[in-house]
Amino acid sequence: MASSNVTGTRHHRAGREAESPWAASWTAAAAALMTFGGIMAVFQGIAAIAQDDVFIAAPDFTYEFSLTGWGWLHLILGALVTAAGITLFRGATWARAVGVALAGLSMIANFVWLPYFPVWSIVLIVIDGFIIWALCAPRSSAA
Repeated sequence: MASSNVTGTRHHRAGREAESPWAASWTAAAAALMTFGGIMAVFQGIAAIAQDDVFIAAPDFTYEFSLTGWGWLHLILGALVTAAGITLFRGATWARAVGVALAGLSMIANFVWLPYFPVWSIVLIVIDGFIIWALCAPRSSAA
């Protein structure tokens, strides 16, 4: 008969600690933010590709690129971020590493996107920072 170690309401297997409920909550929040942010980046990319009048470029910005090129970048990156966010909801462990990498790329893309849409870019940079923090938070609970 196999014995199990039960501490409170948490079950521990030999050599493994239970996942913290806080870590699971932060992962779910990061997944929701990634999914929403990715969908918004797709719409942002479509608007830029269509050369919508929503975007106004600041003159003489150091990282000046074509609006259409940035539109395609945001469209592709947004689709990848959305897919990673949905995969995080399913509990795939590898999706955390992919989420951190994509959130980092999104931070860089939004930094360079500052002259076109400054307030939204700053908000997304902050959200991407939170996503990275949430996905890198410790997973095990102290027993």
